Amino acid sequence: MPKGSVELTQARKDEIIDACAGLYEHMSFRDITIKEIGRATSFTRTSIYNYYQTKEEIFLALLQREYAVWEQDLCAVAAEEALSRAQLAQALAESLAKRPQMLKLLAMNLYDIEENSRMERLVDFKRVYGSSIRAVEACLARLVPPMERAEQEAFLYSFFPFVYGIYPYAVATEKQSGAMVQAQVPMTLRPVCEIALTGIKKLLGV
Repeated sequence: MPKGSVELTQARKDEIIDACAGLYEHMSFRDITIKEIGRATSFTRTSIYNYYQTKEEIFLALLQREYAVWEQDLCAVAAEEALSRAQLAQALAESLAKRPQMLKLLAMNLYDIEENSRMERLVDFKRVYGSSIRAVEACLARLVPPMERAEQEAFLYSFFPFVYGIYPYAVATEKQSGAMVQAQVPMTLRPVCEIALTGIKKLLGV
């Protein structure tokens, strides 16, 4: 670890993560390399290895940050006095619509990211992931009338897998869309919020 203040170390990490996030907006996960990420930072490529051993660890840090911001939105929902099921469905859908990068990573690259990151990095991520589950539980606790614990668990075990599958139905590459046309498979892409709201309403029985 390089010498310097905690603030400098965090600033360097944030710059690396920001560079990775920027590249991921217009490049594929496969094509992004440590070298490419290094070019988008203000320091040398080799300096990145002081913080992250693989590009997957950088992506894991990006996903961890995305979950942390999502958790903040969930906590704001949970702070409401009371929620109907329809209100909760809308709030959860809107929170997901704000996190397209999180949804993209979950749908397309999560396995490779986790497999090629050190255990301690993965544990740090899983802690934030666990906090997001608890934040959704806190949202469910605000429902009026209240939801039984068994129904809460059923919702959680359906909601989080559902979240992993949203992105491909909202975004498609030109090649993917062309293949669907040639295969004569009808499919209309929908906004994330619309897909999420429809699914969450069904899970909540609205």
